[in-house]
Amino acid sequence: MEVKAKSKFRSGYYAKERREGYLFVLAPVLQFFLFAFVPLLFSLYAGFTDWTSIGKADFIGLQNFKDIFTDVNFWKSIWNTLFMMIGIPIGLILSLLLALAMNRDIPGKNTFRVLYYIPVISSIAAVSILWRWVYNGDYGLLNQVLSVFGIDGPNWLNNEATVKPAIMAMTIWKGLGMSMLLYLAGLQSIPKDLKEAAEIDGANTFQIFRYITIPTLKPVTFYLIITGIIGGSQMFIEPSIMVDNGGVNYSAATVVYYLWDKAFKNYQMGYACAVGWILAIFIFIITLIQFKYKGNEVFGE
Repeated sequence: MEVKAKSKFRSGYYAKERREGYLFVLAPVLQFFLFAFVPLLFSLYAGFTDWTSIGKADFIGLQNFKDIFTDVNFWKSIWNTLFMMIGIPIGLILSLLLALAMNRDIPGKNTFRVLYYIPVISSIAAVSILWRWVYNGDYGLLNQVLSVFGIDGPNWLNNEATVKPAIMAMTIWKGLGMSMLLYLAGLQSIPKDLKEAAEIDGANTFQIFRYITIPTLKPVTFYLIITGIIGGSQMFIEPSIMVDNGGVNYSAATVVYYLWDKAFKNYQMGYACAVGWILAIFIFIITLIQFKYKGNEVFGE
């Protein structure tokens, strides 16, 4: 009898504990459904409507998607977004070189680490305003430096040929600190025994870097590529602050800027929802391909 009483007490105690646990979990679950899942479903429906965000949403089927794929500015925004993603491999190479330098026992290395990380924690809006001043064609810092060497710099942000590389350079500069820090953590986690064994076998510095360092850093590189593609696809603040109206002939507008332009300037909210779903599908497919063809190779090692 005593054993049965203890068993009932324990089961009642655990049931109460489970109920309390569900109550703790309930708040974030409700938050997800109310502020994420339900709006997500509504945006899918809105993508098939002619909705201005005010009033009734009239169902128009696939018309929004047809209009998107025949809009020249949409394809320009796609090209601009992909072009600026060229900065992802450039940033990875530079951050790896910086991490290799910061991993050495050099004077003031901690100071350099802090200096390279400051742009990461700085406001992207403030940084964009700062770089807009740097790129100014009349009194910008960059053109003043170039004038010292007798070079007449262009109006960087008002020139179709230079606006995308200019914004891309700024995004590379801002992201270097985070990538460098992750690579530095990866370098410091490489067992010294591997390098010592390779040196005993006669491997030189380049061979150690190629056959030990690079393979060991594959998970870090994989993570940075995935997050870089997702972040690059969603670039908005930089072009919206650094240039006006998407740049000359829409030369700096990204996909998200195009979405915002349609939603909040032209009040085509249903059209913008359709653009958002196209972007979401693109990001999902790219991420899926990365995990399918590179994920097993990276994490398997």
